[in-house]
Amino acid sequence: MASLDERIAEQLRRCELAGELQASPYYGKPLDFDDGLMDTPVELRLPFKILKEAGFVPHEVVMLRELTELKKQLAALPPDEPAALPLRKRAAELQQHIALRLEKLRLHGTL
Repeated sequence: MASLDERIAEQLRRCELAGELQASPYYGKPLDFDDGLMDTPVELRLPFKILKEAGFVPHEVVMLRELTELKKQLAALPPDEPAALPLRKRAAELQQHIALRLEKLRLHGTL
């Protein structure tokens, strides 16, 4: 009996031969890992991705994107730059808010 990985690989081969993979909007494009996915807890990545594919963006994802953008801005500034202070403060607030919302989701299954 074939393992799950082998069955998945076989199905992907069939889809590729049939041309089904080329119909995907992501076919041939690099994966974008800078969309907040890596900041999302593992157990919430799939549900958030499904919602994203359906056109619904949860508030947590919006906050994670904002946090990612703030981190980029902070990385471009010298640490002693006065303009970095409000960015660091906003990033810390966002991190705390995200952590609290995700913990609530983990514990209660609702936000």
